[in-house]
Amino acid sequence: MTIDSREFSRRRAALMEGMEPGGIALLTAAPEQVRSRDVHHAYRQDSDFYYLTGFTEPQALLALAPEREEGEVILFCQPKDPHKELWEGILLGPDSAVATLNVDQAFSIAEVDHIVPELMAGRERVYSRIGADPDFDEKVMGWVRGAREKARLGGPAPGQFLLLDELLHEMRLFKSEEEIRLLEKAARISAEGHRRIMQFCRPGIHEYELEAELLHSFLRNGSRAAAYGSIVGAGANACILHYVSNESRIQDGDLVLVDAGCEYQYYAADITRTFPANGRFSAEQREIYQIVLRAQTAAIAAVQPGAPWDAPQRASVQVIVDGLLELGLLSGAADEIIETEAYKSFYMHRVGHWLGIDVHDVGRYKHGEDWRPYEPGMVTTIEPGIYIAPDNEDVARRWRGIGVRIEDDILVTTSGNRILSEGIPRATEEIEAFMMAA
Repeated sequence: MTIDSREFSRRRAALMEGMEPGGIALLTAAPEQVRSRDVHHAYRQDSDFYYLTGFTEPQALLALAPEREEGEVILFCQPKDPHKELWEGILLGPDSAVATLNVDQAFSIAEVDHIVPELMAGRERVYSRIGADPDFDEKVMGWVRGAREKARLGGPAPGQFLLLDELLHEMRLFKSEEEIRLLEKAARISAEGHRRIMQFCRPGIHEYELEAELLHSFLRNGSRAAAYGSIVGAGANACILHYVSNESRIQDGDLVLVDAGCEYQYYAADITRTFPANGRFSAEQREIYQIVLRAQTAAIAAVQPGAPWDAPQRASVQVIVDGLLELGLLSGAADEIIETEAYKSFYMHRVGHWLGIDVHDVGRYKHGEDWRPYEPGMVTTIEPGIYIAPDNEDVARRWRGIGVRIEDDILVTTSGNRILSEGIPRATEEIEAFMMAA
């Protein structure tokens, strides 16, 4: 399951359509990152670069030059090199890139300093991700100087610099049918991993053993990596929002919070489930869990085309405040608690974020001062939580150290929404029955 090269072509055409006349867009591939000495991290292409090309090799540059007679889409990449390929794998090379990636022209990356100034000559504007990579910014300025040298013979040279992000990230916010299929696939693979660890879990094992089961499930089903560092927090560790050490031994009576998703063909899933290590919720754990579940249900229902982006947040806060008041963990008037944000000692994060090629995907949440409305094709997470710190002396000891989060991936549709991450037990009774069936 991959995206057809014609979709990448449509994306590039749409981006060029949005550029002002006389512009050229430049985008560089992600650099390779050293892990230790001469060992590199596994390479992952820059998300923007991949979105426009589908090309996964390092040392590459994309230039988009609208209305250029010789071709508008120009790729620079590594040339074929039998010695390098013997050690590191097959390179596509410029000759094959034209047909494989559906670009107009392709050259060796070694020619970039000679050709790019020529591409710039006669153009007034340069679109790039200014500030994202200082080294690349410096290269662009060197090419602009070269273009200005050529322009002395006549014709304009770039004098205006524009952020590519504004156009590109708005495009990425709206998912195509092909992208939705990949997001669903990532969610299905991730869901199987979550089901696997619910039934594998038992008191006495370590958090990292659950993480290992997750990664095993991801890879055996076609994912090549987790989309982010998996969070496996047992007991009080569940109250640490970005806990990733995953080293503790899981105790009888612990809740286990697992926030994990795989990446499939560059598209991410982001799912959280919380379950009892021994397969049975305590009374206090059940009370907190059910508040969070009600909050998630209300928040998902609020994801509707035309609704403002903060509608799910407001819905989740209302349910959580009402629930904590009922349990006596908050006191006062609900409206005042919400107005003063006094609930934030228990629920301190937003209810969700955009999801796509990046786990925290690109796209604005506001237009000016106003929250933007949901529109069909957007994908968001919905992940309310309650976290009662183990040192919170404002609550009775029996509540301390309980952390619960429930997260799913939600597609906005023309008629409402659709949960992409179905298939994992959510209700307390479902979780207990599922774990006991193992």
